[in-house]
Amino acid sequence: MKILVVSDTHGYNNTMYEVMAKEAPFDLMIHCGDIQGEQDRLRRKVDCRLIVVAGNNDYDPDLDRVKITDIGNYKAVITHGHRYHLYSGFDPLYYLAAENHADYVFFGHTHVPVIHEEGPVTIINPGSLTYPRQPGRQYSYIVGNMEDGKRPVFEIKYI
Repeated sequence: MKILVVSDTHGYNNTMYEVMAKEAPFDLMIHCGDIQGEQDRLRRKVDCRLIVVAGNNDYDPDLDRVKITDIGNYKAVITHGHRYHLYSGFDPLYYLAAENHADYVFFGHTHVPVIHEEGPVTIINPGSLTYPRQPGRQYSYIVGNMEDGKRPVFEIKYI
C-alpha cells in the first residue's frame, strides 16, 4: 500500500496536485489539515481512500479534528496538531497515541517535516507544500509504503 501524506497547503494547492501526479498511483492520501476549503475539489481528484482533518484555518464543520483509523494492520491517529502545544515537544502526541492504542500519529501545523519513532509509536509530519519553515524552506511531503510482512517505511520528500 502506497500512502501520500501532505499538510498545510492553505488553499494554494497547485503544488499538491503536482505531487499527486508525480506520486500516482497511491492507495491512500492523508491531508493533515489547513486545506482551507479545497477538500471537495481534492475528493473529486483522487481515486483512492482520502482522509482530511481540520486544521486551525479550516472552518468546515464536516471535517474531523481528530480521525482514528486503521491503515493496513496498523492503527493511526490523524490530527492537525494545533491543540497539542507541539512547539514544546511531541509528548502530547505520544499520549494521544497511547490513549487510542495507535501505532502512528500523523499531524501538521508546524510546517516542519519529521518522522520520529519512540518506542512503538511513529510520529509523522509531512511539513508544508506552501509555507515550509524548516532550514532550507523546501516544500515537503511524505510517501509511505506498507507491504505485508514488512515494517512500513516512510520517507520525507522535497520539491
